[in-house]
Amino acid sequence: MCGIAGIIALTEQGKSSLSSIDAAIAKLAQRGPDFSGVKHFENSALAHSRLSIIDTSSGASQPFVSEDERYVLVYNGEIYNYKELRSQLEQKGVRFSTESDTEVLLYWLIEKGANGIQDLNGFFAFCFYDKLTGNYLLARDRFGIKPLQLYSDENKFIFGSEMKALFAFDVQKNIDLSSLQLYFKFNYLPQPFSMLKNTRKLEKGSYLIHDGKSIVKEEKYYTIPYQPGNYCEDNYETAQKKVKELLRESVQKRLVADVPLGTFLSGGIDSSIITALASESTTNLNTYSVGFKDEPLFDETSYAQLVAKKYQTNHTVFSLSNQDLLEELYSFLDYCCEPFADSSALAVNALCKKTRQDLTVALSGDGADELFSGYNKHMAEFMVREGSLKNKVVKAGTPLWSVLPKSRNSKIGNTIRQLDKFSKGLNLTPAERYWDWAGLMSNDQVDSLVVSSNNELEELQRRLMAGLKGSKDFNDFLYQDMNWVLPSDMLVKVDTYSMANSLEVRVPFLDHNLVNYVFSLPSAYKIQKGQKKRLLQDAFRSYLPEELYHRPKHGFEVPLLKWFRGELWDVIDKKYLNLELIESQGLFDKEEVKQLKLNLRSSNPGDSVANVWAMIVFQHWWLKYLDE
Repeated sequence: MCGIAGIIALTEQGKSSLSSIDAAIAKLAQRGPDFSGVKHFENSALAHSRLSIIDTSSGASQPFVSEDERYVLVYNGEIYNYKELRSQLEQKGVRFSTESDTEVLLYWLIEKGANGIQDLNGFFAFCFYDKLTGNYLLARDRFGIKPLQLYSDENKFIFGSEMKALFAFDVQKNIDLSSLQLYFKFNYLPQPFSMLKNTRKLEKGSYLIHDGKSIVKEEKYYTIPYQPGNYCEDNYETAQKKVKELLRESVQKRLVADVPLGTFLSGGIDSSIITALASESTTNLNTYSVGFKDEPLFDETSYAQLVAKKYQTNHTVFSLSNQDLLEELYSFLDYCCEPFADSSALAVNALCKKTRQDLTVALSGDGADELFSGYNKHMAEFMVREGSLKNKVVKAGTPLWSVLPKSRNSKIGNTIRQLDKFSKGLNLTPAERYWDWAGLMSNDQVDSLVVSSNNELEELQRRLMAGLKGSKDFNDFLYQDMNWVLPSDMLVKVDTYSMANSLEVRVPFLDHNLVNYVFSLPSAYKIQKGQKKRLLQDAFRSYLPEELYHRPKHGFEVPLLKWFRGELWDVIDKKYLNLELIESQGLFDKEEVKQLKLNLRSSNPGDSVANVWAMIVFQHWWLKYLDE
């Protein structure tokens, strides 16, 4: 796991920026603290910061150059099937000087070119340069586990693992108002959007070829092979067996490392299954949980302890107080180089920071909810489609839910909030429901807050939700999650804050062989009345303590409301939401910001807490990078 950066100069003026490559890779030091290297060429420069995982010797450091010095590779990620690919290359006469997957990837691309990306099993972002042809091949893994930011103007083309690497160059820093609207709608940016003009992410499952002058080709090499209604004929029992086989194979592949390795163990079904499978081939497996002293509703460590005991793992619990999280707040905000306001990232950051004291690699259960239907919104969508007397009762109560106090920070307030959203969703199409349920603000609220002359949000909604228009198959909802929430929210959260702590996190549920198979199955295998993740739960029922099957699913809600009304009120009022700052930026409506602050301190805060958090994250970023 590493950081990469590169620049291609398109003009003589662009060449003056080549020297900034050293500063760019220095910005990514936390992604790769073990070594950094830079290669300069006539019209370009490539750089790499290394977190040593496989073959930790200096010979495997990057940029990695072929023996004939024609080809150069900078690469972030892991190729799990590199030994099989190496064997094939050796049969063709290729000789290797290291035991690294980096060298295998280099020679595989020399042999196969862009067509060889299909053969890779792993997560990655890379740039492969052929000095003879002058072509640069950039690619990103199938599901967007590893990031790759792109920037281009008339003088240069730049890429980097994080936006902060781009900022080391002379780049234009103009806010894209459409992206700003999307950010406040969802508290994250749907990919490939970026907060700045001229900047975007390379889409997941895609590659591009740049010939030194322009992008000559950009296309998808992978999309989930999902065909609604055209499902395989495996019965439910056969599907359980195959899911177990595929997930076991995936976990085994992801246990390869030359450094200390373990698993996150939250106490939920997903991480518990990963731990159970990893324990089959690892004695005294290291497992880690984070608990919350002041928030017992969200503390799941007792369930994690049951799994740790069953599999005799070397288990560590980090018990955090709200004060512990608060003390990390500013370092957390400082690391964020593009606004990202999923507040649960605070807990992810804390877990990664503690885990990194012992490990360099951890396996997680991310991806299972999107793949197998594990979110509350999935059950809500199922209930809407099923239709029932309960729906009519909830709908009848719409006027009541609208006026009752709503808050994510209390059980009753959150229940009312969910009932209000559900009742309003009953009258919407699947595409409209998804848009609203995935969002934190309504379109009208976003339009009121963000000062914009283009008002593109409704057009963006039509474009981004096109795949759900007229949806009749429930799998469409999961497919949308895999292409939207997973790469834009969940994977960004894990990559950003694992890398902030120099920790590699691997995600066995996102092996493409498993994903392809699960999307060949009907939705009835995944969700039924009263049961989410049906297939996954039933397949592994004998592996886990029974108590895990009789508990509600909890996310983690950071106690933002307490902080905002207490310790953080002054900094919110006088710094982040200071009306003079708001006016000088010209991005937000001053009266709407005033109302946000009033809502925050009212008896009915609703989603204003999440909205203010989004403002704080954006303003901290703006003040750090754009206030010049």
